Amino acid sequence: MFRQMTAGFALVLGLSVHAQDLLQYVDPMIGTARMGHTYPGATAPFGMVQLSPDTDTIPYAVDGKYTGDVYKYCAGYQYEDKTIVGFSHTHFSGTGHSDLGDFLIMPTTGTLQLNPGTADHPENGYRSIFSHENEMAEAGYYKVKLDDHGVIAELTATTRVGVHQYTFPEVAEAHIILDMMYGIYNYDEKTTWAFIRMENDTLITGYKSTNGWARTRTEYFAMAFSKPVKSYGFKSYEKHPYRGFWGRFDQEMNFPEAANEKIRAHFDFDVAAGEKIQVKLALSPVSTAGALRNLQTEVPGWDFEEVKRQTQASWNHELGKVTADLGNDDDLTSFYTAMYHAFLGPTVYMDVDGQYKGLDQNVYLADAYTNYTSFSLWDTYRALHPLFNILQPTRNQDMIRSMMAHYDQSVHHMLPIWSHYANENWCMIGYHSVSVIADAVIKGNADFDVEHALKACVQTANTRYFDGIGEYIDRGFVPEDKSRASVSKTLEYAYDDWCIAQMAKKLGKKDLYQEFIRRSESYQNVFDEKAGFMRPKLASGEWVEKFDPLDTHWQGFIEGNSWNYSLYVPHDPKAMIEMMGGKARFTTHLDSLFSMELPDRYFEHTEDISRDGIIGNYVHGNEPSHHVAYLYNWTDEPWKTQDKIRMILKAMYQPAANGLGGNDDFGQMSAWYLFSSMGFYPVAPGSDQYMLGSPAVHSATIHLENGRDFFIEAKHQSDRNVFVKKVELNGKPLGVQYITHEQMMEGGKLTFYMTSKPNQ
Repeated sequence: MFRQMTAGFALVLGLSVHAQDLLQYVDPMIGTARMGHTYPGATAPFGMVQLSPDTDTIPYAVDGKYTGDVYKYCAGYQYEDKTIVGFSHTHFSGTGHSDLGDFLIMPTTGTLQLNPGTADHPENGYRSIFSHENEMAEAGYYKVKLDDHGVIAELTATTRVGVHQYTFPEVAEAHIILDMMYGIYNYDEKTTWAFIRMENDTLITGYKSTNGWARTRTEYFAMAFSKPVKSYGFKSYEKHPYRGFWGRFDQEMNFPEAANEKIRAHFDFDVAAGEKIQVKLALSPVSTAGALRNLQTEVPGWDFEEVKRQTQASWNHELGKVTADLGNDDDLTSFYTAMYHAFLGPTVYMDVDGQYKGLDQNVYLADAYTNYTSFSLWDTYRALHPLFNILQPTRNQDMIRSMMAHYDQSVHHMLPIWSHYANENWCMIGYHSVSVIADAVIKGNADFDVEHALKACVQTANTRYFDGIGEYIDRGFVPEDKSRASVSKTLEYAYDDWCIAQMAKKLGKKDLYQEFIRRSESYQNVFDEKAGFMRPKLASGEWVEKFDPLDTHWQGFIEGNSWNYSLYVPHDPKAMIEMMGGKARFTTHLDSLFSMELPDRYFEHTEDISRDGIIGNYVHGNEPSHHVAYLYNWTDEPWKTQDKIRMILKAMYQPAANGLGGNDDFGQMSAWYLFSSMGFYPVAPGSDQYMLGSPAVHSATIHLENGRDFFIEAKHQSDRNVFVKKVELNGKPLGVQYITHEQMMEGGKLTFYMTSKPNQ
């Protein structure tokens, strides 16, 4: 078995004992089953290439009808599948929607087959059966045996280059397939044009354009083989046959180029038993020349093991930003795999010379910063970007510069909502770039033009045509008869407006502060005092009739119901609690959230798989609930926060393929785990405060980018001792329920004294 054969993989030359220990605690298989939507393949930290196996191809629609199974394949891989269709170079991690899956490569033996076959009949195509017994995944490395072809496939990657190594058996025919048609979602429909060119007998270049989730996306590549091809061919699957002069040529064998909506290529080799063929494929958002430059710069040679060593060394460096003791290997695996997942994105989006494609489809140069893409902001503003302000402050500043470039390149000047690959896909609600920018400004991690950033935030918040904002500005709420999910929008806009107010206050803009602090109180306009819940309103000012606080089917809410969203006032919990009847009544309400049993009607409009990630009516798999357990800190029973946090950590995070209680959502779920394991959480990004919980670590040291260390210790830690008796900062009683960002950045020691009894 590969796991036994490579048990010593961490003994890489030049790595310290400490670094070896961290590398071995990463398991990329965590989250690859059910709803986790992670991928197990090879990538560098924040890498532009995510080289990973894909286990099935599900068209977005069959005969014009949506297919529910497509949701399973957001990352291209599902652990329970039995076949691999190939290895593609771009993937999202943990998202609830997808795109990508660019440039799928598959090694095969025997008779050439250019169709992928099916999971039921892989023998009818180039896909292959595989076994988890012959599969392994590490940070920066993936390996599997393709049983139908007898090929051992190994993958590693640099930031912009995917490196394949295929060990062939003794066979008469060996092929490497390049499928330009393949993509995650919309397999048969989303490729609008592809071009491929044989530059010489070892180098291929090309591009493909797609119209999937991103409406217009073009990705370029340069691909090199470690040995010359014997023969090759391009197979076009065009809607309209070639006409005119093209009909004079046989374009299917050894013709130098092909262009069509749909192309597959094959490259044929003579191989000896045990011979290894390597493939290097570099990506570029700009040109094939840029891809070739990326290839020659990042992987100039053919030493697969050296590329793997360097990538794994870079992972050890990133993981080493926190050294933690959790008392057992399982929890260490959960912790460092969460760090790994948190550092997968947003991803680098530029060539080695700084060129990238902008939102307006023009080419730009990132001047003195790294440009990033794939901003899943509705998810990641909550904990991932606040985590970056601690562990990746320089990267987070560059991510904000990338958001500002998006703003400058947009037609009407808006910050990104959910953007990737020079496209805005307008997914989800809120304008949460504002939260990310405000959090960095308030915490002093803002080495960028903060005046221009504030202007961008205000302009975005005043873009009246976007998702009910005009109605929200005029009425103080979004009416349900004007824009669906109206309550969720009202609440999230109110929070974002509070973030703008905090920025304005820090920059001395008093009038702007007053305007947006008033807007931040708009949550009061959708609270029905009689019902005791947030409730959708009509433009007339009347409440929507037939209100069900458990309804999840768009009646005023998105990815949650009124029970969940009635607790979404992260910027003013004290006022929210008073509005809902005071501390005692609110505590009872919060207790009920965790203890109630959901009726079957809750799941009427969702798949059974959505039952994952739920404790009572607390939905950890959906981000609007991520701050909720910490709200007890504003009641007379803060010990309940400690109890609930430790329960959630155990219930929602396990070191197994199905170990995530919901989509990881580009690292947000993982960031929640990391914060909560260390004993604190950013309930309201845009504030400098982290609310205290119950640490799961025995100890953890955060190695800050400023050269200081912040040490966390939990004395008398155990599974029984989940309650906090007292907290000290640098040996002195803390006296409040939070620590500040400034206190952390100064370095020092935070000590929790744990006990089995609540401190009431």
